[in-house]
Amino acid sequence: MMARKRKAGLTDPQIRVLEVLDRFQRKSGYPPSIREIKDKAQLSSTSVVNYYLDQLEGMGYIERDEHVSRGIRLVKSLADIIPTAANKIHQVVTETLSIPVIGRIFASAPVPVPSSDFRYMDFENTVDVALSMLPEREVDKLYALEVRGDSMIDAMVYDGDIVIMKPTKEVRNGDMVAIWLDDKDETTLKYFYLENGRVRLQPANPTMTAIYVENPEAVQVQGKVVMVIRPMKEGLKQ
Repeated sequence: MMARKRKAGLTDPQIRVLEVLDRFQRKSGYPPSIREIKDKAQLSSTSVVNYYLDQLEGMGYIERDEHVSRGIRLVKSLADIIPTAANKIHQVVTETLSIPVIGRIFASAPVPVPSSDFRYMDFENTVDVALSMLPEREVDKLYALEVRGDSMIDAMVYDGDIVIMKPTKEVRNGDMVAIWLDDKDETTLKYFYLENGRVRLQPANPTMTAIYVENPEAVQVQGKVVMVIRPMKEGLKQ
């Protein structure tokens, strides 16, 4: 998997954000919300929108007032910004990576592996993430899973979130991992602990109890969580 790189000037996502700001302001008379920027610029999450807005603010193209709803404005017109972008001293070179969303992982009691789960690769859906937000090594092997269930809510992982996973067979106590229980053909997302010859799969929800697996060889670690993305839910406003 190859990352897309721009060596100079504004990147494609930055330009899309600027175009949304310009068009929305001229059409509506007020700035767009974070959610509206995400949707119209076709970005993967509101956290990615804020990432690009921070860059554009640092480059002097926009101003933001975090205490005001829709407090984003272009410092100059889009026509003035784009021609001068290539000569801007404070350029930010951004690489983005399209990570395949290959299925779902259940943050609940272990459930049987469905045909759409992480053992069955499907590259039709992807999520774009800035490389600077990801681990430096082996980014081409990352994959994403959609979370179902609420057993990890105290770890700030909620139903509907996207977890970015790093494939690994090695795991430390306390790592949040995607588990496949070989003997039951079931999957779950939990904290991993190897204790006294057995595995404890610990939820991050005080209403749920730990899962103990007496045979560690039945526990196959499919990957470790390196990042959580929270897609914007319909009906919520930024």
